[in-house]
Amino acid sequence: MDFSKISAQGLVLLGCGKMGSAMLQGWLANGLHASAVSVIDPYPSEWVQGLVADGLTLNGDVPENPAIVLIAVKPQMMGDALPVLRPLGDGKTVFLSIAAGTSIASFAALLGENTPIIRAMPNTPAAIARGITALVGNELIDESQLAMAEGLLSAVGQTVRLDDEIHMDAVTAVSGSGPAYVFHLIETLAAAGVAQGLSADLAMKLAKATVAGAGQLAEDANEDPAQLRINVTSPAGTTAAALDVLMDEEIGFPTLLNKAVKAAADRGRELGKS
Repeated sequence: MDFSKISAQGLVLLGCGKMGSAMLQGWLANGLHASAVSVIDPYPSEWVQGLVADGLTLNGDVPENPAIVLIAVKPQMMGDALPVLRPLGDGKTVFLSIAAGTSIASFAALLGENTPIIRAMPNTPAAIARGITALVGNELIDESQLAMAEGLLSAVGQTVRLDDEIHMDAVTAVSGSGPAYVFHLIETLAAAGVAQGLSADLAMKLAKATVAGAGQLAEDANEDPAQLRINVTSPAGTTAAALDVLMDEEIGFPTLLNKAVKAAADRGRELGKS
C-alpha cells in the first residue's frame, strides 16, 4: 500500500485492543512508520507502549488534519470515546469504523453531517491476518478514500465492498458471527468423535485439522464448495451416509444455518435501532 498520504497527514487509531493491535502490526510490517500513528487507548498494551520509543504518539495531541481516523472501540464505549475527536468532523478527515452495529448515520450525528465516513465489518481471523472485511462509505467518500481504507484493512486479510449499507447486517451474520459457527462445528464434530470411541484429545485434533484444511482447500480450489463436496462423496459410501443426515431438508445444515444467519441478521437490525 502507498502510505504517503497517511505518512504526511497522520493516522489516528481510537482503541488498540486485539483488532486495533492486529491492524497496527500489519501497517508497521508493510512500511508505515510508527511516527505517523497516534493511538488513543486508556489501557494500552506493553507492546503499544513500547512503540512510543519508535515515534508513536500515545494518548497525546492528535494531528490537526489526519488523513484518517480508525475507530476500533466497542460500541458501548463509543459515547465516551468519540467526542474527543469531534473537532475533526465536518472536514476532509475520513472516519473509518470497525465497530459492530453502529450505523453511518449514528456517526454522522456525533461527528457532523459533512464528515466522510466508512463503515466496515471485519471478523476475528483478522487477528492472524486471515480475516475478511466488508466496507461501505457514505456519499462523501470518494474512490481514493475508499481505496485508502481498503489498503489499511487489507493488513488483516481480504476486503469486499458493499453497494449499500443495508447489507451490513447480513454480512455481520455470515462473516462477522461466522467464526463462532465454525468453532461450534469443531466442538460438536470432536464430541461426535468421542461418542464413537475416540479420545477427547485425538477427536479435537482431528476436528480442528479437518475444518482448517477443508477451509483452505475451499479457498484455494478452482471448483466451488458444492463440487468439492461431490468430489469426496463416493456413492453409498460413508460420507454419503453422513450427508444424508446433514442435508436433510428438515433438520440438516441448509435449514439450520438459514435460521441461524437470519437470527443473527435480525438481531443486528434490532441493535441498530437501539
